[in-house]
Amino acid sequence: MAAIDKSEYEQYVIIAGGRIRCLRCTAQCSRTGKQCGKPAMKSSRSQKCTHHSGRPHSSAVLLRISEANTLHGESCQVAKQQHRDASVLIHELEDALYMLNMASGPRTRGRKPNGYRGVYSEADVVRMIRERVLHLM
Repeated sequence: MAAIDKSEYEQYVIIAGGRIRCLRCTAQCSRTGKQCGKPAMKSSRSQKCTHHSGRPHSSAVLLRISEANTLHGESCQVAKQQHRDASVLIHELEDALYMLNMASGPRTRGRKPNGYRGVYSEADVVRMIRERVLHLM
């Protein structure tokens, strides 16, 4: 099955008995390779129909999707939050060790997790310890 070249896409679709001409969805079927026949959403930046993710989701719909995708075990929201908290603690402790010259060697690579607050001075180390002690109580 050969993929459709962009030049082969039909740009417009005629609907309502030939009275309305609108942009056509640019999605293509993975099985047949043919272009979708539905009109694209006016608000879609990628020129897709409602079936192919052209429709924006409300916050209630996004919450339902999130709950549906996090039902079990390792992917539940509680486990994700615990992992994020542990990752923040590890990164802050690493910064504190380097700031106090208690560690040598390379630092952990990659972006810092959400909720991370940098430790750049002794006052930041004290703040971090106080927050952790209050968090345990």
